Amino acid sequence: MRLASRKPAEAPPPRMRPLAKLPVFLDVAGQRAVVAGGSARAAWKAELLLAAGARVEVWAETIEPETASLISARTDGSIEHYPQRWQADTFSGAAVAFADIDDASEARAFAAAARAAGVPVNVIDKPALCQFQVGAIVNRSPIVIGISTSGAAPVLGQAIRQRIEALLPPWLSAWGELARRIRELTTSKLPDALQRRQFWECFAKRAFAAPPSGNDKDLMRFAAAPPAGRVTLVGAGPGDAELLTVRAIRALQSADVILFDDLVSDDVLELARREARRLLVGKRGRRESCRQDDINALMVKLARQGKHVVRLKSGDPMIFGRAGEEIAILEAHGIEVTVVPGITAALAAAATLRASLTHRDHAHSVRFITGHSRDGTLPEDLDWKGLADPQTTLVFYMGGRTAPDIAERLLSCGLAASTPVMIAAGVGRADEHCSGTTLGGLRMMAQLADGGQPVLIGVGRAFAAAHHRTDDATVGLGSARCSFWNEVHGRDCPHALGASGAG
Repeated sequence: MRLASRKPAEAPPPRMRPLAKLPVFLDVAGQRAVVAGGSARAAWKAELLLAAGARVEVWAETIEPETASLISARTDGSIEHYPQRWQADTFSGAAVAFADIDDASEARAFAAAARAAGVPVNVIDKPALCQFQVGAIVNRSPIVIGISTSGAAPVLGQAIRQRIEALLPPWLSAWGELARRIRELTTSKLPDALQRRQFWECFAKRAFAAPPSGNDKDLMRFAAAPPAGRVTLVGAGPGDAELLTVRAIRALQSADVILFDDLVSDDVLELARREARRLLVGKRGRRESCRQDDINALMVKLARQGKHVVRLKSGDPMIFGRAGEEIAILEAHGIEVTVVPGITAALAAAATLRASLTHRDHAHSVRFITGHSRDGTLPEDLDWKGLADPQTTLVFYMGGRTAPDIAERLLSCGLAASTPVMIAAGVGRADEHCSGTTLGGLRMMAQLADGGQPVLIGVGRAFAAAHHRTDDATVGLGSARCSFWNEVHGRDCPHALGASGAG
């Protein structure tokens, strides 16, 4: 049976899904705007209108300090106070009207009068009387982003605004202003529509990289040129995406290629630019791993192709992350490299236990130490006598296989067997586990099973007080802290006893 053939056909574009509100940006520069009411809320609307260039008239018999301060600060006549109730002819020639009126009948009258005059009206906290709403605003003028929840959840709108603010660099406004200035110039210099599109695509890419500098014509040439490749070493933190820095998120959002380690969580990768390629280049002790030389060569190759390469490392790039070697290779090849720090595992574990690593009653310093050398054993050149200082908090990274040897070395140099020890795995993740023992107990342990996660070992009196910050609001962490206390002190945690009604 022969199947009927068909010719290629263009698919129709997808239709716009229903909108709760039509997003419109209103130009009120140089136009009259009416604000009825002298409250702090009305003052905020007046300030918003002034920022947009409107000439504001405040109609109110009395005004609160916020409104008075706003009026006195403006000496250019852009805002005037009329100490009386609004009138029917107040709306004549106005571009927009706002009101903060408690009395329901007067609020309805205000809205009706504005509508009769053909003026868009907004009555604060009375959605039924509003023809438009002002949502949360991200201001990178001339780039402006408005966020609306249709009045259903203003606090949610503010939370969304905060997320967007974190993603957009502060210098974006300078690029927006530059785009406004050179728009006509690009049209005359680049008459071909495809050329203009390619130019603006390059322009947009550079806008997220760095602030513009130089004169407009030089910047046009700069924006049109293929971008130079660069590498950003980014600390992904211990695993929780909410612990990323703002700079780290911006780097992920502007990346062309992401080279990430095994321990980088999926939640962190979810924040990356969708179009970015993701390449796993993990290295794990005694497991199948990527060679460092291959990773270095790949970064150089991709950067030379003009890519923005993000080297995403668990924790902080500069703490046992081979960052020094990568920076040296990149600089030797003339490739721009920057570093975005992250939260290292020691600090994340301390936060989980609420243990101050430099608590002044227990420690005057903190030291981060590698738990193994290249061959998997303890490094031979460590200053064990200096490390065995009871006033120093020690944190050993990747020490699961060498834990008994770490304890033996410290004990032989005089550190007390009763010294508290914290053992953490999966730091900053949903399966995080913290347990406690003493230095004497650690010596008796076999190699610590890591369950696929690197093990962190903390040694010092700073960990003994971790139970004091336990609270019922975090049952999972509280249980972990009580377990930690029980193991360290050999008796039940006082908090756990109190919580159960005993003691």
